[in-house]
Amino acid sequence: MIEQLRQRLQALQKTAVLDGAPGHLPLGIAAIDAALGGGLTRGALHEVAAVSEGHLAAATGFALGLVSSRRLLWIAEDMALAESGVPHGPGLDAFGLLPEQLLTVAAARPHDLLWAMEEALRCRAIGAVIGELRQSEIDMVMLRRLSLAAADSGALALLLRAAPPTDASTAATRWIVGASPSATASPRFAAQLTRNRRGPLGAWILEWSDSDERFLLATPAQPVAAPALDRPHRQVA
Repeated sequence: MIEQLRQRLQALQKTAVLDGAPGHLPLGIAAIDAALGGGLTRGALHEVAAVSEGHLAAATGFALGLVSSRRLLWIAEDMALAESGVPHGPGLDAFGLLPEQLLTVAAARPHDLLWAMEEALRCRAIGAVIGELRQSEIDMVMLRRLSLAAADSGALALLLRAAPPTDASTAATRWIVGASPSATASPRFAAQLTRNRRGPLGAWILEWSDSDERFLLATPAQPVAAPALDRPHRQVA
């Protein structure tokens, strides 16, 4: 598996290069981009964790929205793939990611997953790497290596976690994400920014727009019936 991954990365390196230099990836939402200092930092490690395991699908959708339209390497543990399934074609398409842009790797152990992430991040043809990790704590040295590898290539590195972590992190941002009720067919996400090396934190309800292929601030749902403007108390005779 290791040798096959190395050969695939070398082939990608020869046929494509990462577009642009490290900088910021604006989400297009003024409040969030301002908090992040211009947008999500490229060439950096970011964490996306589900509120609980039941919200892992929402956290996965949020992560896909962040890396939309980029050449993506998805690495997951064998057990995670068995429990949660593999990325679904129509689901990827909804987030603006073509199936041919996706390369998936299954790892037997967390150590193998983190090693594969580091190797992939050093390939300049990869726009983003998602590592789906079930392990609750990660070695700080390994996190630092991932951050350095992302900075070297300019790629986005995302750690997708099934539950909010309690360990310290060198990540540029940490997001805690859950599903939010939606009155339309568009998925909504309750996204909390709980770590931000730029400073400000915050929480937002976001909605994914299929037509625009980006996140929008969700508008409050309208009540079924508006309250009466004038409803005097009944007089008792």
